[in-house]
Amino acid sequence: MHVENIVIACDHAGYKLKKKIMKNFSKKVYFTDMGTDSEESCDYPDYAHKAMVAVTRGEVSYAILLCGSGNGMTIAANKHKLVRCALAWNKEIAELARLHNNANVLSIPARFVTDDEAYEIVEAFLETQFEGGRHERRVEKISQY
Repeated sequence: MHVENIVIACDHAGYKLKKKIMKNFSKKVYFTDMGTDSEESCDYPDYAHKAMVAVTRGEVSYAILLCGSGNGMTIAANKHKLVRCALAWNKEIAELARLHNNANVLSIPARFVTDDEAYEIVEAFLETQFEGGRHERRVEKISQY
């Protein structure tokens, strides 16, 4: 799958891995980098919210978020309507997030995955298509509240 534009954002804990992901997928993906731009301590919600505005406005279809555990970014991202952010720590979780949940945002726990694992997670997220069917009904119920 060639994705034209994906938003990517991180906090200080995800900065190094974000840069590596951007480099590794540079021939396949055009990334819009929403920060942070260093390993200096910062607040993850600032970057999650900034990235999710691009998703909710329809400027991009997908986003990748990184922080230490992945939890903070996931929680902040899922506060936004139309966002289905999934925390994935391995390839299989990323595949299921797309296949069954139609996740449009991927959150990666930068302190708990290797670079190669992160690449596999991103690849699975980008390559897996939503299965639809019985899952469509379930996904539609997410935005009802």
